[in-house]
Amino acid sequence: MPWMSLKKLPERIAQELKSRVEAVVDYEWVRYWCQDESRFGLHTETGRVLTAPGVKPVGEVQWRFQAFWLYGAVEPMTGESYFWEFSHLDSRCFEQYLEQFAAAYPRELHVMQVDGAGAHRAGALKVPEIVILLFQPAYSPQVNPIERCWEWLKSGLKWLTCGDLEELREQVRTRLQLAGRDLIASLTGWWWLIDQLSVSGL
Repeated sequence: MPWMSLKKLPERIAQELKSRVEAVVDYEWVRYWCQDESRFGLHTETGRVLTAPGVKPVGEVQWRFQAFWLYGAVEPMTGESYFWEFSHLDSRCFEQYLEQFAAAYPRELHVMQVDGAGAHRAGALKVPEIVILLFQPAYSPQVNPIERCWEWLKSGLKWLTCGDLEELREQVRTRLQLAGRDLIASLTGWWWLIDQLSVSGL
């Protein structure tokens, strides 16, 4: 059974909401998001390819290490998503991401599942009042549904060689435009998670 099993998730959400009961009253409804960051760079993403029997595949690999970070959050219940690009991963960028996120969805209270990265736990981190961070266990990326979005996004970039970061950004934007709500919901809407979010009243 995945982390935050059928019994634990509603309890944890209830505990977090209880501590913010005044905020719950002030906003129209509560939404559950899964958040993470992923690095995208000019170093070629390799992968398997299909060839005719006896034909050895040949791929060009680029050894360049310029990169940027994509911060993202997905809502498994609806397939809604919010992505933003930053130059690196740290608490200041994460704080800016949360500010942009809160400005984009100002009328709801958001429970956001995150990992225990230092950027998410920095003592000076300012979290918008409409966002509640819900931490998952350490070293457990497999419990965060957004990981499947990263896998899908990068699957379309395998064996791609871009001349510069702007070309790579354009490729990533194109992939994100293909990732509509139905696709994201199919990637992240794990049955046990949807079931327990329903039990939680979300």
